[in-house]
This record gives sequence, structure tokens and C-alpha cells, in this order.
Amino acid sequence: MMMKTIIPKLTIVGAGPGDPELITLKAIKAIQSADVILYDALINKDLLDYASKKAELIFVGKRKGCYAYQQEQINDLIVQRAKTKGHVVRLKGGDPFVFGRGAEEIDYVKPFGLETFVVPGISSALAVPAFQGIPLTKRGASESFWVITGTTKSHNMSNDIVLAAKSTATVVILMGMGKLQQIMDVFSSEGKANTAVGIIQNGTTKDEKFGIGTVDTICDVVKKQQLSNPAIIVVGDVVKQRVALNSIAKQVETLKVA
Repeated sequence: MMMKTIIPKLTIVGAGPGDPELITLKAIKAIQSADVILYDALINKDLLDYASKKAELIFVGKRKGCYAYQQEQINDLIVQRAKTKGHVVRLKGGDPFVFGRGAEEIDYVKPFGLETFVVPGISSALAVPAFQGIPLTKRGASESFWVITGTTKSHNMSNDIVLAAKSTATVVILMGMGKLQQIMDVFSSEGKANTAVGIIQNGTTKDEKFGIGTVDTICDVVKKQQLSNPAIIVVGDVVKQRVALNSIAKQVETLKVA
């Protein structure tokens, strides 16, 4: 009996913002061909249904600061499983190169001789506001946008928020709910107390929640509506341009019923 030749390979796959239909065909093909899938907390688990019955599925995400694996352990796990089983798919929420550590993992495994591939995903920074009818750019309202992490590796507020608050651009902040008051204080100090702010929790999923206010009022809105992570913060006049629709998902459901 011939032994299977193992070709160690890593594919970093973007799972999209949450809705399992917002994933690319290329990503699905990668999942189907995987021998091992290491998946994060924010991916929709329905996507794992595409995996082979023989594939090993390993949860490596974090919830509320509790890590299933530290990043160094994940790196080692990728190499070990690729060497012993073959094709490892690292399934990450959104796009793996937008605050997803995808590039870090590729840098780590390359010296071990793994073939590496990337399947981009639909970034939550773009898709979640769009799902609520918020255009990040619109003529007469915003000519550009920033995408910033609210909390850095050292658990401090990103200094880029200070720079972004001085601009006229739309500002999209990921992982910023824990620093919300501090972030809003920065915008307020730049004379933007009345600038519109939207916060979307669990965007593009059935558990989606939305709150809208201003820089001065959004913290009260969050408290009243009990908004929390995972959420995206959008600061800018485009929030007021919100299209009059409930969500794309509801439109799709209506079409299915019809």
C-alpha cells in the first residue's frame, strides 16, 4: 500500500464578517480541501459544514479575553499539523490581513518549508457598515476613510485615533468598545461633539444590534441598548446618510418567501 505524500501547506482564509453567505468560492474550496482547520471565535461555524468529514477541526480563538491558545502555540500547531497531516487552513473572521495576524503567521511558518497561500475575505470594516446602509464614502459627505484598531497590542488606545480625529474622513474603529469613552473624548476635543456615530454589534448576523448617536451621546446609547463586543464603531457624517433599509438580510428573506 502506497503511503500518501504529505506536502505541508498553509492557507490563510478570510471567513468574512459573519453571514456565512458572505464568503468567496475560493475560500469554500480551501475549506473543502483542508486536512486540518484552525478556526477563530468570530467565524460562523456553519462554514465548518464545508469541511471534509476526515478533517481535524481545532478551535483556537478567544472569547472575552480567554485564549484557547496563545499566538505562539497557534504558530507551532500550524507547523506541526502541516508536517504530519498536510493542508492546514487557518480560518479567520473578516479579512485575514486586516488586524487578523495573517501576515504574522505566514512569516512564522515560511522558514519551516510550508507552502503558503492567502484567500482574502470581506472585511467587517467595510461590510458591516454597508449592511446597515452606511456608505464609508459619499460625495459631499466623505472623501476617504480610516480603519483603525481601538486597542493596541499593549492594550492602549491607538495614537492613530488622535490623527484620524483631526481629519474630515470617516473613521471605522475595530476592537474599540473597551476604550469608547476615551475615544469619544478625543473626537470631542477636536470640536466634533455633534458628529454622528454608529455602533454595530454582531454585524451581518441574526444577532445584529445597532445604535446611533453623536460623539457626545453615544456612550449613553451604548449603555441604554446594552451594546458590547464584538462591535464596529463608525464616526462621521456618513452615519447620517444611512440608507432607509432594515438590512440586506431581511430583503433577501423577503425575496425567498416571495
